Amino acid sequence: MTLSRRHFLRQAQAVGLFYASYSLAGCAQAHSANNNFQLIPDPAKRLDLPAGFTYTLVSETGGTMSDGFFRPGRPDGMACFADPSSADKCILMRNHENWLSIPAGSPFGKGNELLDRVSESQLYDRKADGSPFFGGVTKVVYDLKTNRLESDHLVLTGTAANCAGGKTPWGSWLSCEEEMLKPEEGPGKYHGFVFETPANATGLIDAIPLKAMGRFTHEAASVDPKTGIVYMTEDARHGLFYRFIPAVPGQLHEGGRLQALALRNKKSAITSNWPEDWGGHGPDSFVVGQDHIAEWIDLEDVESPNGDLAHRGYASGAAQFMRGEGLDYAARADGKTGDFYFTCTEGGAERVGQIWRYTPDEGVEAGGTLQLFFESTSADSLDMCDNLVIAPWNDIILCEDGRGDQYLRGLSPEGIIYDIARNAHKDRSEFCGACFSPDGRTMFVNVQEPGYTYAITGPWENLRV
Repeated sequence: MTLSRRHFLRQAQAVGLFYASYSLAGCAQAHSANNNFQLIPDPAKRLDLPAGFTYTLVSETGGTMSDGFFRPGRPDGMACFADPSSADKCILMRNHENWLSIPAGSPFGKGNELLDRVSESQLYDRKADGSPFFGGVTKVVYDLKTNRLESDHLVLTGTAANCAGGKTPWGSWLSCEEEMLKPEEGPGKYHGFVFETPANATGLIDAIPLKAMGRFTHEAASVDPKTGIVYMTEDARHGLFYRFIPAVPGQLHEGGRLQALALRNKKSAITSNWPEDWGGHGPDSFVVGQDHIAEWIDLEDVESPNGDLAHRGYASGAAQFMRGEGLDYAARADGKTGDFYFTCTEGGAERVGQIWRYTPDEGVEAGGTLQLFFESTSADSLDMCDNLVIAPWNDIILCEDGRGDQYLRGLSPEGIIYDIARNAHKDRSEFCGACFSPDGRTMFVNVQEPGYTYAITGPWENLRV
């Protein structure tokens, strides 16, 4: 992969940073566009950006936080919230994807000497040797005016592999465990749950799993602001696309119903487009831009210790998705509904990524429409898309977790892929958790290893088509 094949879309007229009033249309296949915007090599070998863009290193793994704990390793999914105390500040709720097998990156220091500061209700679980799990969430307060980290502290701890999650309209971050562990595998409790962490938390919260939202290899979540329904992806090759209908909208702890998406005319569909000898139904089983009527299947025993929710759902007719990861909601101009876009990291005939769009019909119990919005045909175009976020100009921003150089990319409504950043660090780790400040002028993103959080600013208006 060379930079000559990695160009920005084209300069457009400066049109401001308000959310676009159109919705993304069905994409054509990806292609590159030559223009004058190329990524400029970073002398510090951190981030290559286009001319006019700059970055600030917000924080890195291992430093001491404001609460005295150490900054945990492997920052991943993230969301940005307005800070009620000042329009010049914002709040980042940041996951840390520390698995059972990860030895480094604990917030409690060498030998976990700071663990005695944590109550048992705040520490969700321990490993077989008594040491703590240290996946979880940190809260970061960032000053947008001075471009400086003001404070950061631990909010959730003792969980496993907190990969992605989702922002709620009521001011919290849903942190999702990707590692579905059971006690006989080393922990003291079952894992594979969602934990709600309020953005206004001032310290560690009690770690309470939302078990009614299911036990599976959780990845991302996104809330329909009109109904309060939570949509969720699953990072597994046999994963499903889920929705949780809360008994009381906005109060997920009150329980609700978990469902899986199915296609009316293709029961137990395999959507990967993989060849049959790879376990798929063949290339072009799903065509870009073609709509499919979707309905929802109720799931039973959603916190099963067997961890077989996806298998049972598929056997009941639910559609199977190839490693569902990033997920975000895009409002439409008509104000009636919106679209949920989600990635499948290894989907597609070339196994380098798909993007799906689900559009719900009106009403809590209604079905909707599923469309394969985009499929990458080459790693040079898009290589294993992971986290995503809808940009203020309404393009889709994609974090790569591929096999070579890692890029932060944009996807326009016309199906044009363009580059926003390249990870120039020697570790070549994945981008994670892209999100925007409330005013749309700063993009935050993580690089998982060695554990950096960046703030990127520049002429975003030039990216709007």
